[in-house]
Amino acid sequence: MGFDAVGVAALDEGWAAAARLTEFLAAGRHGDMDWLAREADRRAHPKALWPAAETAVIVGLSYAPPDNPLNGLERRGEGAVSVYAARRDYHDALKTRLKALARWIAETHGGDVKVFVDTAPLMEKPLAERAGLGWQGKHTNLVSRAHGSWLFLGAVLTEIRFTPDDPHTDHCGQCRACLDACPTDAFPAPYQLDARRCIAYLTIEHKGHIAEEFRAAIGNRVFGCDDCLAVCPWNKFAAAARDQRLALRGDIQSRPLGELAALDGAGFRALFAGTPVKRTGRDRFVRNVLIAIGNSSDRDLAPAAERLLRDPAPLVRAMAVWALRRLLDAGAFARLRSAHAAGETDAAVAAEWRAQAAAG
Repeated sequence: MGFDAVGVAALDEGWAAAARLTEFLAAGRHGDMDWLAREADRRAHPKALWPAAETAVIVGLSYAPPDNPLNGLERRGEGAVSVYAARRDYHDALKTRLKALARWIAETHGGDVKVFVDTAPLMEKPLAERAGLGWQGKHTNLVSRAHGSWLFLGAVLTEIRFTPDDPHTDHCGQCRACLDACPTDAFPAPYQLDARRCIAYLTIEHKGHIAEEFRAAIGNRVFGCDDCLAVCPWNKFAAAARDQRLALRGDIQSRPLGELAALDGAGFRALFAGTPVKRTGRDRFVRNVLIAIGNSSDRDLAPAAERLLRDPAPLVRAMAVWALRRLLDAGAFARLRSAHAAGETDAAVAAEWRAQAAAG
């Protein structure tokens, strides 16, 4: 069926993942991903989601890039999009095949089945570890000896009892590459993530203004971050993904920041239709683009940022202020402030003008 990895996990045991989830939520490390807390009880164990389930069949589909995605961070005038998102939405590609697999299981063995692709309160990574596909590394993502850090995961839960595979053991050893690579120190300790400091969370999930302490570290990342995944030594065994339905889109990976900043709602939806980027929405995406513009050191991008001082979205206007302060000298910024800040009605944007004027 075109999957790159498959394993079977029994669901008749408890697991440490439930306690780790409780600790993660209690520490507030989920940020404003309130849906994690709302469904914590159902997420704690697959049987809480479906009491009749006895077995999980976990599949993996490789999305390993042909080149090191960190190379894109050197092209400061272009927006870097995480490799998982610079392609067709993996939910669609996985679900079609998962449904076919589920039908085959039901027809061949009898019994009810349910299909899950990252859209229900199911912790796929601990299940994948239990099913023998890999282990959760120090960056908390799944690591495979065959596919590195680059596996999309899907699950078929069934009431049928299949013989389980052996759980995978940890092979991180003394390596700290993923922890040391994080630009925002989002790992309080090995195997722990504070999403509130994670660039992937900040640029994708976080709906509000991104705290200034993180903006410079974001660089030109306009959607997601691959740093902790890309530096994993196990990636050396991962062949580039072979599924053409998930081929990378060069028009998304290497788009100039000036073009991205000019996107209105319709242009954003047209460019990112069918990709994971679309769900973030135009305003949050352009917020990220403006942070990248501010980090570009390219004064030729200042007009693109200045046009967005009149954008309808306060989220965009605030980041335009920050970007311009990074690109312009103090005198030019002061003149812009005189022309624009006095008429600002949004408190957060007005505060951004004051903060950047004080910083100068």
